[in-house]
Amino acid sequence: MAGHKERTFIAVKPDGVQRGLIGSIVERFEQKGFHLVGMKFLQASEELLKQHYSELKDRPFYPGLVKYMSSGPVVAMVWEGLNVVKTGRVMLGETNPADSRPGTIRGDFCIQVGRNVVHGSDSVESAKREIGLWFKPEELVVYSSCAHDWLYGTN
Repeated sequence: MAGHKERTFIAVKPDGVQRGLIGSIVERFEQKGFHLVGMKFLQASEELLKQHYSELKDRPFYPGLVKYMSSGPVVAMVWEGLNVVKTGRVMLGETNPADSRPGTIRGDFCIQVGRNVVHGSDSVESAKREIGLWFKPEELVVYSSCAHDWLYGTN
């Protein structure tokens, strides 16, 4: 069952940090059964953010997005598990919180798109790129969780 090793990049944005939502967001991923393999609390540089959001550089909101993301600390995380990219996106909710269902992170904690609390990779390929931007390989911890067999079975 190699699929349970899929990884995604999740970041609590400055508004989520300022509002004290780090623990609630981590808790949801842990309760779902995903495996945390990397986490750091940092003030992201403008250079890193421009690389991270490079595919949006021609969009009118890009300068404001980079400014907002560099306005305060963020929590960058790497989570691992079966279909973690797709499931993580469902857990986050829609980019526009008004379109997010109650029970999702954005549906429960956000009001407007410009302050939507959290970022999540939108594909396995994006996750690999984003993880590589934010983490060195040696910053990701490989360990066996005692919950693994309870989540995936032993066969």
